[in-house]
Amino acid sequence: MRLKKLSLLNFKNIARQELTFCPGVNCLVGDNGTGKTNVIDAVYYLSMCKSSLPMTDTQSILHGTDFFMIEGLYRSDAEKAEQVVCSFSRKAGKVLKRNGKEYDRLADHVGLVPAVIVSPADSALISDAADERRRYLNACIAQLDRAYLGSVMRYNAVLGERNRLLKMRPDETMLSIYDRQLAEHGTKIHAARQAFVERLQPVVAEYYRTLSGDREQVELHYKSELNERRFDEVLLAARQKDLANEFTTSGIHRDDLTLRIGGYPLRKYGSQGQQKSFLIALKLAQYAIVAEACGEKPLLLLDDLFDKLDAGRVEQLIRLVANEAFGQIFITDCNPTRLKAILDKAGGEYALFRVEAGEVHPANDTANAKDMGQNEPEESDESNKLNEPVEPNEPDNPNNPDNPNESGNPGIPPRTR
Repeated sequence: MRLKKLSLLNFKNIARQELTFCPGVNCLVGDNGTGKTNVIDAVYYLSMCKSSLPMTDTQSILHGTDFFMIEGLYRSDAEKAEQVVCSFSRKAGKVLKRNGKEYDRLADHVGLVPAVIVSPADSALISDAADERRRYLNACIAQLDRAYLGSVMRYNAVLGERNRLLKMRPDETMLSIYDRQLAEHGTKIHAARQAFVERLQPVVAEYYRTLSGDREQVELHYKSELNERRFDEVLLAARQKDLANEFTTSGIHRDDLTLRIGGYPLRKYGSQGQQKSFLIALKLAQYAIVAEACGEKPLLLLDDLFDKLDAGRVEQLIRLVANEAFGQIFITDCNPTRLKAILDKAGGEYALFRVEAGEVHPANDTANAKDMGQNEPEESDESNKLNEPVEPNEPDNPNNPDNPNESGNPGIPPRTR
């Protein structure tokens, strides 16, 4: 999948912008705070219907305006044209359209335009609590399996009802009903997570060996009570504890992804460089699995890469992702000279864009941008205009802390009317 054209209106600090990208590496350079990450986030938004950052949809609206709109024109690996438009207004909510047709549920879009992002926020996967790693697993698997996303949303709904019941004087009959529902959805979630992590482990280890020069062994494992017992047995064993604490103390909402280096916890024993290399290996492994499962090369978004790695490792990484296994790439950096030197050495097609105070312009030295897509046929004439009215959708709901977006679901919420 490649993004040919991106149009933005009132998105974060970008008032209005239209960008045409090359099929290879697209570099956004400029000082911190100018809007480089906002462009990357807009690309991610069109894939996952949410920001890659811990912020609400309302916070993504340009100050002084009431809505934002993002439009992307794509070409699949099979040369099929796709148009995706996502809009959000303070009053009406979020609307997502594919080729002019509005989705009934936002969840139905996830996986159409696969994307993998590497950003400074990834450090939370190591330093923060287990809910960050569960959110990561949910987001990864959601791009591969829409049924999984539905199971997670239903599990969270039942979990909320069970917790409310535990705060009252629950009877055994009602608890048993909720236990059966939790076990039904939770068992499916556990199986999908376990299978994904087993598939991820050897690929992460291989990429880490490449990035580190084969200096250490790394591992990741899925930690869950369901690895040892059935879910109904877990819930029954924790019944008295749940009643005393007035919430559900056991289940797949307590699972974790353990990260190790040399047999020891990465968080405690991994150096800063080792941790950064592990995170990049993790994301590259995710990319490989998504590409194989979807039959479509994801967009690879590398935000502030030099914050993670020194110049030598960045050069090694650029050479790695420049091969045919990877598709279109977006990179942000503050130093155009440094980035251009690495890209020239790596070879391949790239385009440079300069970002200043929310405005993006092709840089003067884009000689290597061989094909910016101008000569390809235009997409459908039904392409949405940036001033199209925003239609209503679900309001913000930041109540569920175990979800990767503000809408209360561990992926993308269903549309409500």
